[in-house]
Amino acid sequence: MESATNHDRIWTAALVVIGDEILSGRTQDRNIAQLATWLNVQGIRLVEVHVVPDRTEAIGEAVNRLRARNDYLFTTGGIGPTHDDITVDAIAAALNVAVVEHPDAIAVLERHYATRGGLTDARRRMARVPAGASLIENRVSGAPGIRVGNVFIMAGVPHITAGMLDSLTGTLEGGRPVVSATIGCWVAESEIADLLRATEKAHEGVAIGSYPFFREGRTGANFVVRSPDQALVDRCVAELTKGLEAAGHAVTAGGI
Repeated sequence: MESATNHDRIWTAALVVIGDEILSGRTQDRNIAQLATWLNVQGIRLVEVHVVPDRTEAIGEAVNRLRARNDYLFTTGGIGPTHDDITVDAIAAALNVAVVEHPDAIAVLERHYATRGGLTDARRRMARVPAGASLIENRVSGAPGIRVGNVFIMAGVPHITAGMLDSLTGTLEGGRPVVSATIGCWVAESEIADLLRATEKAHEGVAIGSYPFFREGRTGANFVVRSPDQALVDRCVAELTKGLEAAGHAVTAGGI
């Protein structure tokens, strides 16, 4: 009975995106989408994202707040070799632990940089972790990610983050993966708001997202039905399709 409860409960995660370059608009974040997609497959929902500057207090405040109210917290950015990469120090301070060099990280970095100019003092910074942390394998650039408690400290570069997520696949406890189905219709969202609301209410455990667009001089919308239960998604889509068609709107499976 306990395993069924764990299986059905909603597991949540939050993300703290760290970096002045994100807030200034110089860099566009791509980690939110890839983390959300990866988490869904693990049966975990990304429920909130906070973007914070490269400031110790801002990072620590966000980390402590979000790790306390979610099963998992991920951070991206600020773990490189330069002096202004302060994420590790900020999170260690927030957790009230020291910063130490991880011997396995030193070994990984020494191997990676053996033919790339050696392990300089700057590169050695990437072996610093909050005390008690374990490492997340990085198959792309050598420098590992860091796990401490329910906090996962990841790179800011999306393809490096992707490699770290790949190494974590299947290692986090979660529920059932969220599945979805999309239908599209040439209709103004406001015209069928009541139908959407009633259909969602009639199918407990389902969320219906409505995404309006203006194309070819016409107004339309795509509707995404999400739930951990495939059969429930199918029933909801069938009922929503029936309701839209009864109102005189042609429905396109897969969206428009």
